[in-house]
Amino acid sequence: MSVEDLLRLAHVLGATVLFGTGAGIAFFMVMAHRTHDPKTIAHVAGTVVVADTVFTATAVVLQPITGLWLAHLIGWPLSEGWIVLSLTLYVVTGLFWLPVVVIQIRLRDLARRAARDARPLPAEYFRLYWIWFAFGFPAFFAVIGIFWLMLAKPSIELF
Repeated sequence: MSVEDLLRLAHVLGATVLFGTGAGIAFFMVMAHRTHDPKTIAHVAGTVVVADTVFTATAVVLQPITGLWLAHLIGWPLSEGWIVLSLTLYVVTGLFWLPVVVIQIRLRDLARRAARDARPLPAEYFRLYWIWFAFGFPAFFAVIGIFWLMLAKPSIELF
């Protein structure tokens, strides 16, 4: 297996981890939220924070490294339209993902406190949850756009 093949495999696996972890986290957080049970939410949100740290953050760092290295090996200029748009969408995804990580930590902490004190979830939890929920959509569709650009490599004149 060549270096290019290994990089391509690492890049595809990283994209899979990003998309799969994001979708899985979203599913489990939504399902936990629907219970309105602070103990359940605290447990699930705690796991989500760990998964985001271990899997998503690692893939977020490795994706541009493998992508830029691949582009260099293959000879694609970084000014190629589909690459510029992919990188732009990657930044957009990150701009939505970073606040979501902070919100997930806050949701976890609010649910833990409510569970510890045997109280219902506070209003701040619900406000933050809906921000978290809304931020997932642009990030999700941006990643779908990146997948399409990577697979189709359309000829796009930007400059």
